[in-house]
Amino acid sequence: MPWLLQELKALFRRVAAFFEINRECGTRMQQTIFPDHFSSLFQSAAADFARSKLPANAPAPGLENENVSATACIASLWNDRQPIPDAAPAGITATCWNCAKLGFELMQAASQGHAAQVAAIQADTRYSQCDPGWFKVILNYVGFLAASGMRDEIPYIPAGQVSAQPLPMKPGATVAIIGDWGTGTAEATALLGQVAAHKPDVLIHLGDIYYSGTPAECQDNFRTVIDHVFGRPTNPMPVFSLSGNHDMYSGGEGYYGLLPTLNAPGLRQPASFFCLRSEDNKWQFAAMDTGLHDNDPFNVDTVLTFLEPDEQQWLTARIAEFEGKTILLSHHQLFSALAQIGPANAAGNLAPVNPYLLTSYMAFAKAARQKIAAWFWGHEHMLTIYEPYQELDKGRCVGCGAIPVAAADAPYEALPKLSDVPPFRADVKPMLDEAGCYAHVFAILQLGADGNGTAAYYQNLNPGYALFTEPL
Repeated sequence: MPWLLQELKALFRRVAAFFEINRECGTRMQQTIFPDHFSSLFQSAAADFARSKLPANAPAPGLENENVSATACIASLWNDRQPIPDAAPAGITATCWNCAKLGFELMQAASQGHAAQVAAIQADTRYSQCDPGWFKVILNYVGFLAASGMRDEIPYIPAGQVSAQPLPMKPGATVAIIGDWGTGTAEATALLGQVAAHKPDVLIHLGDIYYSGTPAECQDNFRTVIDHVFGRPTNPMPVFSLSGNHDMYSGGEGYYGLLPTLNAPGLRQPASFFCLRSEDNKWQFAAMDTGLHDNDPFNVDTVLTFLEPDEQQWLTARIAEFEGKTILLSHHQLFSALAQIGPANAAGNLAPVNPYLLTSYMAFAKAARQKIAAWFWGHEHMLTIYEPYQELDKGRCVGCGAIPVAAADAPYEALPKLSDVPPFRADVKPMLDEAGCYAHVFAILQLGADGNGTAAYYQNLNPGYALFTEPL
């Protein structure tokens, strides 16, 4: 069973990495992300606490920070259903490990309403060497969870509250697309500086502000960085952001707080889905919310996310009424050769396509007066250029905005047990840095007023030179 052996090896590498602190990417591995709302909030709390000890406007703390490193290790073990040992792993002091463990236990007990256990843990903290502020932060972050320990209800804005009027975009616009970028790290800021050099008229983020989209993270890791790099609000360039799963792990409070404040009136994103249309009616972006239903805390690989029915109808109507070219946007992928989508069948085989999003796509494609020009998504932390598949000419994964991915993890090898492998350009990959990590990538779309357009993909390790360029 080679596939099982591969999975076990991957699991071993993941857990061992935290006990060694450095992975293949070395000190560049500033953040490690886990697809679970509870552990993501725990990491958010640790990052918030660590940031409070740093100078103002400092980059988000990463694994070089002992508290962040300890909480990442605990989150890794929790996600892999492994016991959390009493002894500190190599590279972490006993005091830091004990404080991180106490914080995790406190968060578990408080989120589940176990008052006696909370009191007992708080009694333990009084006689520890831990900073009392750490436990205050933990209890603050419990506020993002309901009594069940799940996240609070998301304040999703339904289609009935959204105007049918698209947001305006100037003819011949230059549009920048980044995905899974909201880490707040120095690397994320540097990448955005390279995006700014292309002088985009619009910036679109495909979702995921880490670790869990809290109000503080949405401000520090997203809004503040963008405003600083682009000189906003003096520069009125509009910014739009999709709903990713990490944006929803805190209940969406931070994400939905961003929407009415990011842009000037008339350009404000009305909901987690939207339509952005050029004033000459040559191009439009139809952006959907796939983050709302990626809400299973333990089986993220098997979740099949989908669109709300009235949201799908709203987007279909925008596509049907439009005579120009439509570009679709989402956080999650329609299909993948490299990541699991949904549960395996009885024979252990995996489907390469999300059937619910495929149904939505077929409705969009049927309504379109022209072929859908492309669909850009993130979620997977890589650049993948797909050949035509499932009647989509251009499926593009651009989720490599800030999270390091090691070549040693073989991320560009097709997933075993797929019933069908969506064909992709194996020759189009980001370059590797000296530590064996793939470069971060963003896309620049030039939407011609004549109805012709191009998409160019740039990597941070070779600024100014397009890795790949294609017509739209």
